[in-house]
Amino acid sequence: MTETTLQTIACARLNALAPDFQARSTNGPVTLSSYRGRWVIFFAHPANFTPVCTSEFIALARASPDFEKLDCALLGLSVDSLYSHIAWIRDIRERLGVNVAFPLVEDPSMAIARAYGMIDDTSESSATVRATYVIDPEGIIRAIVWYPMNVGRSVDELLRLVAALQSAERENAVAPEGWHPGKPLLEHALTGEGDEIALHPGESWYFRERRP
Repeated sequence: MTETTLQTIACARLNALAPDFQARSTNGPVTLSSYRGRWVIFFAHPANFTPVCTSEFIALARASPDFEKLDCALLGLSVDSLYSHIAWIRDIRERLGVNVAFPLVEDPSMAIARAYGMIDDTSESSATVRATYVIDPEGIIRAIVWYPMNVGRSVDELLRLVAALQSAERENAVAPEGWHPGKPLLEHALTGEGDEIALHPGESWYFRERRP
């Protein structure tokens, strides 16, 4: 997909097909469609060589094995150049002892960021961008999470979110507040007249834990 085409796409939305793109990255050329068949955490950060972004990349790199267990790939992006990306990742490895192995995409024209609604079309800066998109194996956006530029994302929450999305889909159920693997999911609310069912104590037609 060309830069011009990307710029004409409406902002990415929940349950919509994620805009495809081809770009250079620290791991070579990348296309989003090449990740089909896997879950993807696609995230943007404001700028390289900044404290909050560095803390996020360190945490994400250290949690990479946990994302792999969920068959979930990590893919980062900022408007910085590929050369800046490479220099920053090398500095993180040499000074802080952490190897960032997942790809970091360059987006100096802001074409990809604009296609995803990460920044305003008239903006000349990406300083407020800290957006995360969870994309399923079919290329559908299943979750969108935004943080302000002065507060870092929770990597633990991203892991929980992917696990919850996967479990809810696999079990045809819904995940309650604070759900973690091993905890019960919830049944969908009953909606039809023929859906009457015997309720256990502490349950309601709209609030029932999934039972073994």
